[in-house]
Amino acid sequence: MLKDLLKKAFGSRGSAPADSAHRPAERQPGLPEDPSAYARHSHGLEQFLANLASEEPLQILDLGGVTQANVVYLTGLGHKLYSEELLRSVDRGAPAEGAAQREIESFLDQTLGYPEASFDGVLVWDALEFVPPVLLKPLVRRLQYVSKPGAYLLTLFHADERAELVPTYSYRIQDGQTLMLARRQMRRPSQLFNNRAVERLFQDFQSVKFFLARDHLREVIVRR
Repeated sequence: MLKDLLKKAFGSRGSAPADSAHRPAERQPGLPEDPSAYARHSHGLEQFLANLASEEPLQILDLGGVTQANVVYLTGLGHKLYSEELLRSVDRGAPAEGAAQREIESFLDQTLGYPEASFDGVLVWDALEFVPPVLLKPLVRRLQYVSKPGAYLLTLFHADERAELVPTYSYRIQDGQTLMLARRQMRRPSQLFNNRAVERLFQDFQSVKFFLARDHLREVIVRR
């Protein structure tokens, strides 16, 4: 029922009206810079944005929540940005291990209840490492469902596959090839991924491309 209502709200062109349940992120007033943030050259971001190059406005989903820098940069390119803070939703009410399928679908409807083929790109960031195993594959299927054919997803994974605690970040787009990372907290991952595990996770997508980096994060571009 919720999915049908959202489809009506989006209409045939897949754009949400101003009073939709999932509103586009809006420009925020200026905020002071976070002194803990540091810049990181991002080949993944560079390719993600290159794949979105278009004279037509595109729809992008940011699963890191509303971030002023991302809103300003992406809307400045003429795109429409939707924001969902996935990890906050997970912390508040993710289905427990052994949950029924209806509970999982209900959670996904509330968190990612967008019509099919809504988005040209999704900024997943590092969220998948902290999603409970019972929710992981259904979540990836939902991301596939709400992404348009040929859409791109940008994800990040920690390189240390044995770490008990890893830092989480707020990811802010500084320019077309630079991310500012502001540390949020140390957190225990639900699972850590090697390259083969990432490939299996996205095995129903067209392609998975890895970008090597000198720090503790691996960037991955996934094509729907």
